[in-house]
Amino acid sequence: METLNLAETMVLAAGATEYTDSLVSFAWIMGAALLAPFVSYMTGNRMPAVALLIIFGMILGPSVLDLAHGDPGIGMLKELGVGALFLLAGFEINLSSLRSKEAATATSTWLICLVMCVAGAWLITKDIPLAIVMAIAVTSTALGTITPMLKQEKLLGTRVGDSVMIHGAIGEVAPITAMALLLGTRSTWATALILLAFLVIAVVVAVMPRAISMLVPWVKKAFISGAGSTNQTILRLIVLILAILMAVTAVFELDIVLGAFAAGIILNQIIPDEFHKGLENRLDVLFYSMLIPVFFVVSGMSIKWDVIVDNPLKVLGIPILILFTRGVPVFLRENVHHTGSDIETTRERAQVALYAATGLPIIVAVTTLAVHSGIMSEEMSSIFIAGGALTVAIFPLLASLVGEKPNEENSEETPDPDTHADAGEGAEGGKEEQEGVSASSAEQIERDAERAAEYAQQLRDGQQPSS
Repeated sequence: METLNLAETMVLAAGATEYTDSLVSFAWIMGAALLAPFVSYMTGNRMPAVALLIIFGMILGPSVLDLAHGDPGIGMLKELGVGALFLLAGFEINLSSLRSKEAATATSTWLICLVMCVAGAWLITKDIPLAIVMAIAVTSTALGTITPMLKQEKLLGTRVGDSVMIHGAIGEVAPITAMALLLGTRSTWATALILLAFLVIAVVVAVMPRAISMLVPWVKKAFISGAGSTNQTILRLIVLILAILMAVTAVFELDIVLGAFAAGIILNQIIPDEFHKGLENRLDVLFYSMLIPVFFVVSGMSIKWDVIVDNPLKVLGIPILILFTRGVPVFLRENVHHTGSDIETTRERAQVALYAATGLPIIVAVTTLAVHSGIMSEEMSSIFIAGGALTVAIFPLLASLVGEKPNEENSEETPDPDTHADAGEGAEGGKEEQEGVSASSAEQIERDAERAAEYAQQLRDGQQPSS
């Protein structure tokens, strides 16, 4: 008996220490995740929390304090964070907008940028694969990264926000497709067939929930009944769709961003419009509390501080290069008044261009692939990643400043609690306003719950639910 207890104790001890390093790293990462919003608030929200997460990650990582490490456990959380980030980005995309004239213009703009950048990089490097890697890196748009910033700036649903989402969608999907076709180890035809197979699987995943609910009616009732309980059936279905498509892209050796983005677009199509807002709020709570901050912090951990110190001009040159190869072409095309967008002013065009030039996840993905393939050195990869991080820190801030005057003109109609606080209103007034916002949110949640309960009751009674 004593021998058995000793063996059990040893097994438990081994299990307890197996993930110690991961848990310690995770604790530091979540500390940075909590600190970033406070520091952003201290700067008047001028410095995006996303940029601070990346900076804190670099400080915590092996190149500075060496407090956190990207081991397999943390790496898995990072991949889930990428998936969550791009699912939310895809959820904001209306599929019909990708068939619009503006989307066609955004696609042609990106293709022009890519061809010109490949040609320019080849003239410098005389290396076609490296030229392709560099061109993809500097012509991408970090849609998943800028989506929370657009929410913070209340730009989603505006002319600027809609245009940024279209340019961002093209700036995400097109580079991923180019990576698969131009940098993959398979032939172009094999890669095209794999992409087609992925598309077929995505369509099957999209229609499966509705088909099951039609063939087995009680399944739909069970989903609705468990949606608001501890079962959380709707959220579990969403995570399952995300997991399936991420797994498919991993098996097909495609970028998991493609699967996550497709999952978001699928959800946008299968979820009724009246439930979008409530579901989006729940997804924000689910993903922004842990997985997405982990992705940004761990991305910062991969930046090598010594490379930045040794090559400051090269690092600073990357954002300038991206601005001219991605932002300026978007700005110039938006000045042609036949793009299909509703952009009217030069300020709005500048905002769209700056957001479109914000890139990081694709830069990380394509340079990491290039390093593993022997196309690019680790030093050059770190320079590109650090430069991409600077675009996240700088360009959205500049876009906010460019759009500041129109916001100020409308400040009387839609007062901002943060603006009043900065203007010197008392703490009591700020507290009252926050309580009003909280009360409004609570009322909205209560109304959503009542509507869902009524919907479920109608289904139980066999009635046709009212719209």
